Amino acid sequence: MEQEMLSTVDGYRAMVFFIEHLFEMTRSDDLAGILGGLQVAADGRPMDPAAWTDWLDAVSRARLNSHSDEL
Repeated sequence: MEQEMLSTVDGYRAMVFFIEHLFEMTRSDDLAGILGGLQVAADGRPMDPAAWTDWLDAVSRARLNSHSDEL
């Protein structure tokens, strides 16, 4: 897997996009449930198989929306 760096701001944006997407998919206010699906299993993958793809999508969105290091 290719290692890419995100700025602090892009990482923050990616996290927000990711959590917004999870909320849209589940409509759950249960943070514990969301975090449970994000835990990394023994094989190195998230417990929720779609989580990694969703994360990569969020990172892509953050990069596309990166115009500066300001929020």
